[in-house]
Amino acid sequence: MSTVQKRSIGLLVLCTLLFVGCAGNTSRSNNINRVIQTAKSYTGTPYKWGGTTRVGLDCSALIYHSYRSIGIDMPRVTADQSKRGDKVRLKQLAVGDLVFFATGDKKRKVTHAGIVTSVSGKNQVRFIHASTSLGVIESNLYSPYYLKRFLSGRRIL
Repeated sequence: MSTVQKRSIGLLVLCTLLFVGCAGNTSRSNNINRVIQTAKSYTGTPYKWGGTTRVGLDCSALIYHSYRSIGIDMPRVTADQSKRGDKVRLKQLAVGDLVFFATGDKKRKVTHAGIVTSVSGKNQVRFIHASTSLGVIESNLYSPYYLKRFLSGRRIL
């Protein structure tokens, strides 16, 4: 095999690896966008504890349906969802990550969850969730209420 042929094969292999790597990132990005779009399609849906439909749903059902739209089966219960994926620190949260909160009496018990929809700036992390009073809405994680109750972030994608 000539030097030119070896270089051509090497270049072909390199291009293939780059293409596959880019396609993987594109696929991941497309999946994240689909999860967010699905979650946002529930905006305004009333909160219903244990609810799983557009008539009414809770925060874990919002996550369940949003990730199911890309073929990922999530547990139906928030506490179980909080054990999936990789842990993510507050400052490393990215779009598509799950965020978990302790909104009840017990300060370390997961009782609420959402999906990060945007990260812009130091204190601007928006997430979509099923609020008990307002239904499915987006909120800023850095609001005093949610920041005080934040427990963890998890990366599924």
